[in-house]
Amino acid sequence: MKATIWHNPKCGTSRNTLAILEERDDIDLTVIEYLKQPPGADKLAQLFGDAGMAASDGLRLRGTDAEERGLAEADDAVVVAAMAADPKLIERPLVETEKGVRLCRPKERVQEIL
Repeated sequence: MKATIWHNPKCGTSRNTLAILEERDDIDLTVIEYLKQPPGADKLAQLFGDAGMAASDGLRLRGTDAEERGLAEADDAVVVAAMAADPKLIERPLVETEKGVRLCRPKERVQEIL
């Protein structure tokens, strides 16, 4: 199975989710440090769509100015554009497999798509 994790090595939840993925012998894993290689708006929209969630549900509020910018109440297109321009606004970690996409908070949510 192929899996891609949009990862931030400074985040404990992201590190723990990555460890779950790395423990599996049946996973061909791609790790993308999204702060260095941010996904574009089209990819973000696809990820949130495949996860069945609104972009605002994948918006990182803690440690960002998202609330001050009114992003928590903004429509998906505005949120996705803001995330593409400033990837620190993306909540992490996002994991994609052929079974779907999950925002893995808590880390155990990754099991749903493995």
